[in-house]
Amino acid sequence: MPVRSWDVLPATAALAVAHPSHELRVHGWLQRARPRVFILTDGGGHAGESRLPRSSAIVDGAGATPGEIFGPLGEAGVYKALLCGHARLFTGLAEDLATAFVQNGITLVVGDAAEGYSSTHDVWRLVVNSAVRLAGRRSQHRVENYEFLVIGPPTHVPEGVDEVREIQLDDHEYDRKIAAARTYTSKLAHDVEIALGGGKFFGVRRFSEPQLAGEADGALIEQLRARFESDPRFGASVRALLSGIELEAFRTECFWRAQEVAPAAVDVPPFYEVYGEKLVESGRYPAVIRHNEHVLPIAQALAALE
Repeated sequence: MPVRSWDVLPATAALAVAHPSHELRVHGWLQRARPRVFILTDGGGHAGESRLPRSSAIVDGAGATPGEIFGPLGEAGVYKALLCGHARLFTGLAEDLATAFVQNGITLVVGDAAEGYSSTHDVWRLVVNSAVRLAGRRSQHRVENYEFLVIGPPTHVPEGVDEVREIQLDDHEYDRKIAAARTYTSKLAHDVEIALGGGKFFGVRRFSEPQLAGEADGALIEQLRARFESDPRFGASVRALLSGIELEAFRTECFWRAQEVAPAAVDVPPFYEVYGEKLVESGRYPAVIRHNEHVLPIAQALAALE
């Protein structure tokens, strides 16, 4: 597939991500585009400690600007809305996001890809797709819609992508990206230090939905290893999750047009379902968020927005 360098970026770009810290994944792009940044949750997770102040510092340091939607929800609020079928929350977010895009003259939106890893990531991608579609109808210009991987290796590209836009970070940009990661949390700093010392980067191994710590992570990884390595949709992402990534890989940032697939039921459960089942079995959570039962109705409601 063609790979083109993304040398010219508009001055009216937006970054729309599900959780704080995702901006680190595209920190080079963040430095160049200086976008308006939209974040769905406060990133508190199970522990409840907001990561917004850390992301605010990253955004400000890169010369970007917080958007009108900047961490209004806790993770528990998103889970509850999905389990209870509160489609109106997500359609309302799409409407508000579209309004912000139009009012700020946004012509390019970059956000998380749906990887089947996190229900929050995947639903947010649906919200962003709807917001871009609505903004395009309501404004006098086309709004470009691009995505990137949050969990998979930075240079991995899903099947069906026709063209990739790529940014190669120079030494200064890369050093700033690594410095931002080292100052974000102590756990992330530890992972980066190991990688700088010649090891692999295991930051993606810290499951973001929901988090388990220490030995529980290792046990869960072993239980899930065979299940996902045999699934071609998750091969690259899970190998990265289990085996780590060379830190230098993050010198490259890849983007492609968002794959806006019509809502449909799936036969193979996504990662977050199988992981959720293990958490329910362990007594950590009362119910599993499932694609067909919970996410699909939200997708259909968003697709019906005019």
